[in-house]
Amino acid sequence: MSGAGRGAWGWHPLDSRWAQRVVAAAGVRPGELVLDIGAGRGALTAPLVEAGARVLAVELHPGRADDLRRRFAADPVTVIRTDAADLRLPGRPFRVIASPPYGISTALLKRLLAPGSRLLSADLVLQRAVANRWIEGNAPGSGRWSRHYDLALGLRLPRKAFTPPPRVDSTVLTIRRR
Repeated sequence: MSGAGRGAWGWHPLDSRWAQRVVAAAGVRPGELVLDIGAGRGALTAPLVEAGARVLAVELHPGRADDLRRRFAADPVTVIRTDAADLRLPGRPFRVIASPPYGISTALLKRLLAPGSRLLSADLVLQRAVANRWIEGNAPGSGRWSRHYDLALGLRLPRKAFTPPPRVDSTVLTIRRR
């Protein structure tokens, strides 16, 4: 996929103003370890740094990963160029504040909520229909994770919060460890 453009990757970057709202609503505290999965050009990474987080920015696209390394070279940001499906989760407590590719939402959520995960909380920008399925308990493995995590719908994002606008509605799915 070398040289693939936005359309080939199905990429809909989050507007920086909306990214700031997502981070503000998440209540990040200085020093927290936060994963930004699908970091893109750093729309969420920048406000996470401003909030004092130590960020693991996960980005598969090689050009964007290189851009992130340059942009945040002087900040507490570690860029990891890998597919989210291959990401090893931290062995210590962490948070996730991300706008991951919609195509990996279910696999990512199953991974974050798996037994042994040290996830404290997550604020994920997802397709609204997917978030609703998880809230309603109609998602894979809901019997296991619902004992340990509370899920709720957070901020609703209009299609214009992304460039180009996706064809689906989006919302923040909030996950909190009990």
